Amino acid sequence: MIEINLLPGARKKSRSAGSSVDVRAMLGSLGERFKDPWLGVAVGGVAIGLAAVGAMYVFQGRTEAALLEQEQVAVQDSTRYDNVVKQTRAAEAQRDSIMRQMSIIAAIDGERFVWAHVMDEVSRALPTYTWLRSVAQANAATTVSPEAVAAGTAPRLAVRVVGYTVNIQALTIFMKQLEASPFLENVTLAVSQVATVEGKQVTEFTVEMNYSKPPASAIRTVPLTIAVR
Repeated sequence: MIEINLLPGARKKSRSAGSSVDVRAMLGSLGERFKDPWLGVAVGGVAIGLAAVGAMYVFQGRTEAALLEQEQVAVQDSTRYDNVVKQTRAAEAQRDSIMRQMSIIAAIDGERFVWAHVMDEVSRALPTYTWLRSVAQANAATTVSPEAVAAGTAPRLAVRVVGYTVNIQALTIFMKQLEASPFLENVTLAVSQVATVEGKQVTEFTVEMNYSKPPASAIRTVPLTIAVR
């Protein structure tokens, strides 16, 4: 027997109605399940735990990123400051070297006029009726390092003066005036004897002394002027 469907939408509606999901039934079933309070607490705890884990993960990720950025900045600063420290130390070492060289040069320059001061002081202290035969270095000439000169450990210059006088009192005055000089010290009479010079009887003497570095207040400097014609 052949059936003809004169209403095409009638069969489709009946099929779709038979295969539809009963939402109310499902919600009712879920409502029945969630009537158990302990199950709700368990589900809520799991949800809260998952949310807390997710929040902590995000927070730790941000914290790690911030710490990594700070570490990179600190490494860059450390490298830059290390270069600055090295340059500063190199500049300080160069400055100290230059200062040592300048002090050595100043000390050597100050020793250039030792004999000029000695001769000037001996000539200033020489009384009348007294003349000199020689003024020489008494100790052995040694090579003194510039470092010893700068440190003040160089051996002191010893000077020996040989002369004649017709008056023994003049010799005493000569020695006192030498001792009063700020450039000389330890003035002693080494030899004093009678001698004959050009048929006249005189006193021959030998005086020894040491050069002494005077205080700065005892040295007077004047500008050097040269007349140009």
